[in-house]
Amino acid sequence: MVSRETLPAWLRPAFEGLSEFEQILASDGVTRGLIGPREADRLWDRHLLNCAVVADPELGLVSRGSLVADVGSGAGLPGLVWALVRPDIQVVLVEPLLRRATFLTEALQGLGLADRVAVTRARGEDLARDRLWQPVTVVTARAVAPLDRLIGWTVPLLAPGGRLVALKGASAEEELRAAASVVLTAGLTDLAVVMCGAGLVDPPTTVITGVRRKAQ
Repeated sequence: MVSRETLPAWLRPAFEGLSEFEQILASDGVTRGLIGPREADRLWDRHLLNCAVVADPELGLVSRGSLVADVGSGAGLPGLVWALVRPDIQVVLVEPLLRRATFLTEALQGLGLADRVAVTRARGEDLARDRLWQPVTVVTARAVAPLDRLIGWTVPLLAPGGRLVALKGASAEEELRAAASVVLTAGLTDLAVVMCGAGLVDPPTTVITGVRRKAQ
């Protein structure tokens, strides 16, 4: 059972917000097809905390004051979770499907995040060609696509020196090897597989991270 006391100190201030988001996901998220019915009883461990631990300030994957783009945000994972646990960041939820974008807009308003979170109904690969797009500090995605495809949808949204933080599963190392040529073309450096949340989530959340090379 998750309670404020079972969370690490940095997450405790977000407990009420995360609990409220859990209720949104367990109700509207399920009835509107964004969360599977079997997931409703394990939202905390499998989804909320799984996402939250990646934004731990001590890890440094999401730097203070970041502008974050969550590509293929779906039910707001990890974007809305990060906004709840990190009040210092701003988040753009990038989602092409109308019903999901509508859910996200209603959820962020219900959670009181409208001042720091926005929904953009678009595909990541299209946004990169939009002259009005503001390059971001961090781009993330969770369970969207294999890394070799995901890089093309996400890295162009980053400012030089910005960081890709892709939430992955057990195949992270294999995906990283398979994407080697794409990584070079995209100008990503400092590639690494990082395990987040050991001792809080089981298994720990696996992340592939890299930095967009700055212009010489």
